[in-house]
Amino acid sequence: MDHARELKPIRTEADNATGMVEVEAFWGAAEGSPDGDRLDVLVTLIDARETLHHPMDPPDPIAAIEFRMEQQGLTRKDMEGIIGSRTRIAEVLGRKRGLSIGMIRRLHARLGISAEVLIQPSRGKAA
Repeated sequence: MDHARELKPIRTEADNATGMVEVEAFWGAAEGSPDGDRLDVLVTLIDARETLHHPMDPPDPIAAIEFRMEQQGLTRKDMEGIIGSRTRIAEVLGRKRGLSIGMIRRLHARLGISAEVLIQPSRGKAA
């Protein structure tokens, strides 16, 4: 591949588009090779710009719980020891009740959901 084009910061959407074309050209290059090194640098530059200009909001806590339940094949009944009674589970998953500190701790410990995600206000409920 041609390494003649000098690497430079990705500042604009045009720079980003050019970088993406170059990433496609180097995709699959062997790690540690000159092409692979250039690919790593390009991906790092593009990722840095995306993070700066298009930051992602943390996931909604209820969506995170539902996602983990689906991943692990858990039912609402399985959540009784973690969130509480069937009524409490319905209120929490229905976004009518916020998570308590105890629930957050148990969800983090038993389902491995980040406490940082769980403390966010639910998007369906006023903060």
